[in-house]
Amino acid sequence: MNRRIVAVIASATGVAFTLTGCGAGSATEGKSADEPYRVLVTGGLSAQGVLADNSATSVLSAKAGAKVVNAAGGILGRKVEVTVVDDAGDPTTAVTKLREAINSDKKPDLFLDSGPSTVTAAVLPILKQNNILSMNVGPTADSSDPKAFPLNFDLSPGPSDYAKGFIPHLKDKGYKKVGIIHGSSSYGETFDAEMTKAFDDAGIKVVKSEEYDVAALDMTPQLQAVRAAGPDALIMDGYGAPVGYLLKSMKKLGWNVPVVANTSVSATGLISTPPPAGVLGTDQVKNLVMQVYTSTKYDAGDKAMNEAVAAMKSLGKIRSTLILGYNYDALPLIAAAAEKAGSLDDPKALAKALEEQSVQGKAKTAILNDYHFSTTAHRPNADAGVFLFIAPSEIKDGQFQ
Repeated sequence: MNRRIVAVIASATGVAFTLTGCGAGSATEGKSADEPYRVLVTGGLSAQGVLADNSATSVLSAKAGAKVVNAAGGILGRKVEVTVVDDAGDPTTAVTKLREAINSDKKPDLFLDSGPSTVTAAVLPILKQNNILSMNVGPTADSSDPKAFPLNFDLSPGPSDYAKGFIPHLKDKGYKKVGIIHGSSSYGETFDAEMTKAFDDAGIKVVKSEEYDVAALDMTPQLQAVRAAGPDALIMDGYGAPVGYLLKSMKKLGWNVPVVANTSVSATGLISTPPPAGVLGTDQVKNLVMQVYTSTKYDAGDKAMNEAVAAMKSLGKIRSTLILGYNYDALPLIAAAAEKAGSLDDPKALAKALEEQSVQGKAKTAILNDYHFSTTAHRPNADAGVFLFIAPSEIKDGQFQ
């Protein structure tokens, strides 16, 4: 999903949140079972509005993942200890907080962030310098490159993965030519480039692409330009307030073309909220479908996801869609890697283990049921099958109904 989402952390002062397990199993070589596996999660606790809800869910997912791992005996007999720190979504603050943790008597073994990608870019060099394993939800241009950052793994799929997910839906609907409307953010521009390439490769013609200013209150001129090109469907990128302005502009034009939106739109609260705060159930969304993960739509038969939801609910309210719950998968991945490596003490050995598909297959993840890290790319490389396109609906416990 797009990484403009900023996460809210559960402690304004960096208070440790400790999840204890039963301590079953043998101690990790070099450290006793009494020594916790320390996880530092940073994020924008002071974010406002929809960012606060999205971010709270991101952090809650990290705690829940640790809780489930600890309930199974910890990792090689060691409990997981999660500390959450407010970085205000600011790269400078994130760097300061990370350095403080590194220089304390509780240096983190694993670092998780909550976005945005500017935070990821700022902390990765420091994590590399200090030999700290990390997983992030705000990918950058080189965060998944093992040559640049051998100890970092992106949990979030990238724009190319999302583009792959669009193709089967568009072909199933018989759309042969599409228009694109995207924001002026770096993500919006990358989204446009990746979608255009993927559609071209799949034989779907992009007849017009228009960029709107994310600070604008009216996107009518850009939409008019796309409409004039006569697309079968409109591909929409947007997050937060711009989504509302896009939909209002569509209504103003009286344009009833099918709209196929990205995960940024599905993560925008107004889509799943009825009036007056949102647009759910109104004419503005009658032609809209949006990309989500299969795990983000409720399925009574999805045992792994239902366990994840139960763990999150036991720790707090799930305040937004679980498309933001990537951090839940981090600890199951580490647990599987540790089993392969036989130790939690060597981050390089853990990273090497994470590159093996057999290890990834053993991890009891939920948000994405399959990760495809490799020796050449530390990113999920998600298959098209992990995505669905659904109409807006109510969200309950983080999932569309």
